[in-house]
Amino acid sequence: MQASPDVVVIGGGNAALCAAITAAEAGARVLILETAPEPYRGGNSRHTRNFRCMHRGPLGPLTDSYSEDEYLADLMKVTDGRTDDTLARLAIRTSEECLPWMEARGVRFQPSLSGTLSLARTNAFFLGGGKSLVNAYYRTAAGLGVEVLYEAAVTHLNLDGDRIARVDYTCRGQSHSVSPMSVVVASGGFQADLEWLTRAWGAAAKNFLIRGTPYNRGVVLADLLDQGVESVGDPTQCHAVAIDGRAPKYDGGIVTRLDCVPFSIVVNRDAQRFYDEGEDVWPKRYAIWGRLVAAQPQQVGYVIIDAKSLELFMPSVFPPIKADTLEDLAQKMDLPPAALRETVDEFNAACGDTSGFHPTELDGVTTKGLEPPKTNWARPIDTPPYYGYSLRTGVTFTYLGLKVDETAQCSTADGPIRNLWAAGETMAGSILGQGYLAGFGMTIGTVFGRIAGREAAAHAS
Repeated sequence: MQASPDVVVIGGGNAALCAAITAAEAGARVLILETAPEPYRGGNSRHTRNFRCMHRGPLGPLTDSYSEDEYLADLMKVTDGRTDDTLARLAIRTSEECLPWMEARGVRFQPSLSGTLSLARTNAFFLGGGKSLVNAYYRTAAGLGVEVLYEAAVTHLNLDGDRIARVDYTCRGQSHSVSPMSVVVASGGFQADLEWLTRAWGAAAKNFLIRGTPYNRGVVLADLLDQGVESVGDPTQCHAVAIDGRAPKYDGGIVTRLDCVPFSIVVNRDAQRFYDEGEDVWPKRYAIWGRLVAAQPQQVGYVIIDAKSLELFMPSVFPPIKADTLEDLAQKMDLPPAALRETVDEFNAACGDTSGFHPTELDGVTTKGLEPPKTNWARPIDTPPYYGYSLRTGVTFTYLGLKVDETAQCSTADGPIRNLWAAGETMAGSILGQGYLAGFGMTIGTVFGRIAGREAAAHAS
């Protein structure tokens, strides 16, 4: 960069890119410091598929309408009310203008595919997935003169009174410092730091898989918290989903998620069910299953389905385990065969009239006299061949983060930090106290990335 940057953006995912683009469009000289190598740029955004968008009528690929009040009600249901109402409404209300903003900067959308039809009204899907979105934003940023340094790991933000005076980072073995007018932190949570995760969760965290980027280790977050920047959120709360137990330790992404739970029964190592698989449509419930599996022995669960359900969901990248009998399936999955047979027989006996079965909406096809019940999509598992998946807890991002206001500005106990803003997963705990709503992380990142970029550029000028 020929001159010292006006704005330094820490991170290289959706929120960081939205901040960088917005600041550059306002005339600021912007430098992005991305910890990852270039092929792995983009953080967790590489693995996303869609963002949840309010709209008062058909918009782009979105059908019908999705009001602010309905959107908020969906959020309140999954968070059990643990959210900042002002910030939540800001994210929801602003999301409507985001879709055309994204399209104008190269992002392309597509209609919902088979297995995701329940989201056709609420979530806009990216053509080519999150990697295409990230690439589109990097092309736009380059056209605006934004400089990007890869393998640039920020080690310290020097907080001097009420402002960040200096940003220290290493890049390819060399130490550097820069003193911008404004700083935007969009470097994610701490989930890839297994020691920190274990301090929060206990020994169970050692069995967790990290479905997102291995580069989100919370270094900048810890540095700022140590200097008294105000925090928000519970370190044990996170976006944790049930993923294929064969997924890699890091970076498995969306293709390792299992969406078959609503059409299955889920058992633990003793072949016992432990929760209602049909409680709600999957996009509103998939994020609770990571915590449910984490509470089971050895932090593992097992999905059991039959042939008539195999085509009803987006499959994992790994093929299911297959057997002609339940007993053979149990043997292959290292489950007690007699106990699995008893559990399935008990479930099948509790199923009633299935004529109203409808896989893309709540259908009220429920069990009778079974505990826990299955309140929707309850069909007997009786059609061979039978299929199974192992489940492990897959952590996407953590909710302990930086507390922000409506302008995305950070503070200490003494007041606002004049030149520090946060966006994306770094501050998502300001809105997500617990639980998760499909596509909402991208909404938070897009809305608050744009706000942070706008405010950072205005301060720099």
